[in-house]
Amino acid sequence: MKAIGFKKHLPIDEEESLIEFETFKPVAKGHDLLVKVKAVSVNPVDVGVRKSGHGTLREPKIIGWDAVGIVESVGENVSLFKKGELVFYAGSFKRSGSNSEYQLVDERIVGHAPQKLTTAQAAAMPLTSLTAWEALFEQLEINPNDKKNNNEKTILIINGAGGVGSIATQPASWAGLKVIASASRPETIEWVTKLGADKVVNHHLDLVHEVRKLGYEYVDYILELNDLDGHWNEMAELIKPSGKIASITENKRPVNLRKLTKKRATFAWEWMYTKSFYQTPDMITQHEILDKISSLLDQEIIKTTLNKAFTPINDLNLKEAHKIVESNHMIGKVVVSDE
Repeated sequence: MKAIGFKKHLPIDEEESLIEFETFKPVAKGHDLLVKVKAVSVNPVDVGVRKSGHGTLREPKIIGWDAVGIVESVGENVSLFKKGELVFYAGSFKRSGSNSEYQLVDERIVGHAPQKLTTAQAAAMPLTSLTAWEALFEQLEINPNDKKNNNEKTILIINGAGGVGSIATQPASWAGLKVIASASRPETIEWVTKLGADKVVNHHLDLVHEVRKLGYEYVDYILELNDLDGHWNEMAELIKPSGKIASITENKRPVNLRKLTKKRATFAWEWMYTKSFYQTPDMITQHEILDKISSLLDQEIIKTTLNKAFTPINDLNLKEAHKIVESNHMIGKVVVSDE
């Protein structure tokens, strides 16, 4: 089968930064599905893995953590899917990625793809949807069914126009929260507003001043999606007593948790790959979340965050997608598809 990967950690403009090659088509066993990939999206994690490291790999590494495809075959323990079904998923950090003609993926982290979207529109959604859903409803412990209570609460989403921010704004709004999203350019302000943000603040300015200018002394929840170090002091000041903060970005210097002591506030990490990486007992919740997201997409309660698409899936188009993500000016998601 055809696959695209890398052997050297090179700048994306280099010819061998991503290469096409032939490899063996895998066989589905156990809980695995063998999926014929139709569309993939590129995330910051793809760029990070491609750029990080030294030397030359013995075999090309296939990356890619978002895909839509058709189930080609199933392992003997599969019970959630059958051959021919259209599925979408983000996959596992420990396994070969989606930038290949066929991919193996555990059924417990796969969802039925939305029926009313194109494969490109659907491919934009899995990783960011899982991240946003787990951050909001597991780490921040927001109850999406308690809309009456949520109507009295406010969430600050830092970097609202990025991949995760674009989706997080939507289920947060659907759950009844007042959403303050950060954005700094006219086009990103327009984007987050269109996706349901009630208010917009500029993360390049003092967020404490920006939020309080809107009339909020504190916020109940903060979802941090860009530059934890740069925003830590602002978040510690803005979080309400007994409030909750979740972050998907790593710190480069120590985080001073003592700033949260008097407020008895909670800080939690969100890493979408945790369940599959450690094979946790609740791994199947990712299947359930993706099926829920699929339903919300088909009902048009949540909109796809696709903003740029290339066709077909090849090394040149994936390089273009990587360039866009590396620019740090991407709004929403970029997808490469065969349709």
